[in-house]
Amino acid sequence: MATLTKPVGQRPSGLLDRLNSTNHRAALNAFMVVVLAHWAEHLAQAYQIWAMGWPVKKAKGVLGLAYPWLVTSEWMHYGYALVMIIALFLLRRGFTGRSRTWWTIALAIQFWHHIEHLLLLTQAQTGHNLFGKPVPTSVLQLVAPRVELHLFYNTIVFIPMVIAMYLHLRPSPAEAELMTCSCRVPHSRPHALTPA
Repeated sequence: MATLTKPVGQRPSGLLDRLNSTNHRAALNAFMVVVLAHWAEHLAQAYQIWAMGWPVKKAKGVLGLAYPWLVTSEWMHYGYALVMIIALFLLRRGFTGRSRTWWTIALAIQFWHHIEHLLLLTQAQTGHNLFGKPVPTSVLQLVAPRVELHLFYNTIVFIPMVIAMYLHLRPSPAEAELMTCSCRVPHSRPHALTPA
C-alpha cells in the first residue's frame, strides 16, 4: 500500500504537491474565506426575504444590491459551483483518514450541486427550460424553491467540510503519520514530573 508521505528533506515539486503539503493550510484558509463570503451573501439574501419581507426578486444579498446582474447571472452561480468543486478536488490529497472521508463526502455533494448549476446555465444559454417551466429550473427545484434549495446545498456541503477540517487539524496518531502538510494543531503534552 502506497503512503502519502514524501522522503524526509524532499521538497514538493509541483503546484499540486505544494497545495497539499507546504501550502495546504494557506490554501485551505483562502478557500474558507471564499466559502464564508458566499455564505454571507446567501444569509444576507435570506435575511432580506424572511426578516425584512422583501420579495425574492428584490432580495439580492449584499453584492447583488450594488451589482444586480451578479445574482441574475447563471454564469456567476455556475462559476462559483465550479470553483468549489475544483478546490475540493485539488485540496483533497492533503487530507488523510477520517478527514479525507468527510472531505470526499463534501466533494461528492458539490459534484451534484455543480450538475444542478450546469443544468441551470445550459437552460439560460439555450433558452430551452426543462420540465415546461417558464424559468431555468434544476432537478431539485421541482421539490424546493431556489433560495431554500441553495441554502440547503450550501449547508450539506459545508458541514462535511467543517468536520473534515476539524479532523484534519486534530488527526489520530496514525493519520498524523500520513500527513504531508503541517496543518495539525500541536497537541499539548503533559509535563513530566521531576523528582524533588
